[in-house]
Amino acid sequence: MVNDTISDILTRIRNANLIKSQTVSVPLTRISKQIVEILEKQGFIESFQIFPSPLNSISFENTQQKKKENNEKDNELKQSTSALHCNATEGIVTLYLKYQGRERKPCITNLKRISKPGLRIYANHKEIPKVLGGMGIAILSTSKGIMTDREARFYGIGGEILCSIW
Repeated sequence: MVNDTISDILTRIRNANLIKSQTVSVPLTRISKQIVEILEKQGFIESFQIFPSPLNSISFENTQQKKKENNEKDNELKQSTSALHCNATEGIVTLYLKYQGRERKPCITNLKRISKPGLRIYANHKEIPKVLGGMGIAILSTSKGIMTDREARFYGIGGEILCSIW
């Protein structure tokens, strides 16, 4: 069991970049999904794909078999299991990393965890640091959700500075 999921995600990406791996898998959590979406939107990774856990898909297949047997209970089971299946927080997110040139230089040069479980770092919108003079991004956890430093400055809200990426 990993206590700090953000550090785990950053370490997995860093290790995959060191061996120039095309893909890396991270555990599916709400925060990991949001961080991966930010990385894709900012162009640090090619894409990502979410795979739910096998337990959720097995229970979904079992309800499909019950559907054939019991037509009356069909609608109730289908709605409850499809909602469970779509909102699943267990599974794997596979990231497809981006490289440049023949030397396959990674787009992500460095990842740094700023706020740690032992020492939380908070900043208001005026104190949010610029990473490499605006070339990199800082990911913040705000009251409006997880967002980049530019978005937080635009909305005028601060929060916990989770990590910086360049």
